[in-house]
Amino acid sequence: VNHVELVRKARGATTPDDFWTDPLMYQGCSDGMLGPTDPIEVASEEWGIDFESEIAVITDDVPMGASPDQAAGHIQLFVLVNDVSLRNLIPAELSKGFGFLQSKPTSAFSPVAVTPDELGPAYHDGRVHLPLRTRLNGEPFGAPEAGPEMTFDFPRLVSHAALTRRLGAGTIVGSGTVSNSDRSRGSSCLAERRMLEIVEAGAPSTPFLRFGDRVRIEMLDGEGQTIFGAIDQQVARYPGAR
Repeated sequence: VNHVELVRKARGATTPDDFWTDPLMYQGCSDGMLGPTDPIEVASEEWGIDFESEIAVITDDVPMGASPDQAAGHIQLFVLVNDVSLRNLIPAELSKGFGFLQSKPTSAFSPVAVTPDELGPAYHDGRVHLPLRTRLNGEPFGAPEAGPEMTFDFPRLVSHAALTRRLGAGTIVGSGTVSNSDRSRGSSCLAERRMLEIVEAGAPSTPFLRFGDRVRIEMLDGEGQTIFGAIDQQVARYPGAR
C-alpha cells in the first residue's frame, strides 16, 4: 500500500482507508508473456514507460472461497515479475471506472521459478523476506525489502482472488510493487522516485523509460547467489508503430 499511496498521490488521487484492510487487485491479460530477456516493445515514449519490480506466486487448483490458511497450501512456485506500466495512459483509463487494460501491457517473468521450501527461512509469515534489487542502465536503482511492509501476505492475496471463482492451476498472483517507507532503500519503479522528487523539489527530474534503456531485476539469497536468475530487458520501439 505504501507504493499505491505514492503513485496515487502523483496523479492527484487520495488513498481510501479500506486500502489498508482489503486488497486492491486487477486482473491482467494472460494471452501473452515476455521472457526474461525479451525487449519491452512500446509504440511511443510519450506513454510514460515504467517498470515495476515484483514477486509473484503460481498456484495449483484453488477452490472458490478458499480461506487464507487453505490458500497457503495451494502456493506451488515463486517467480519475479516486471509488471510494465504506461503511466501517462493510466489516469484517463482509470477515470472510466473499469480499471487497467491499455496502460498494462505484457509482463516479463524471471527465467527460474522456485518452490517455497527453496526460499528457506526467507519465506515466513506468507512473505519473502529478502531485498528485491533493480538496476537501471547498469546503476543500482533500488533494493527495498520485500517482506516487512507487504500489507497483505500471499495466502491472503490468493484467497482474495478466489473469493468468487476457482483459480486454475498456473494462476499467477503478484505481490504488487515492492516498496519501503525507508527511502534510502530506493524504489522498484520510476513513478515512486518521481513522486518523491515532486515532494522534495516541486517537480520530477527522473524521466520515464526511453528506447534503449535497460532494466535488470534480481533477488539474491543470504550468500549472494541469485535465486530466480534475472529479468534483464531493454526498451525498444515496437516495429509496427504507426
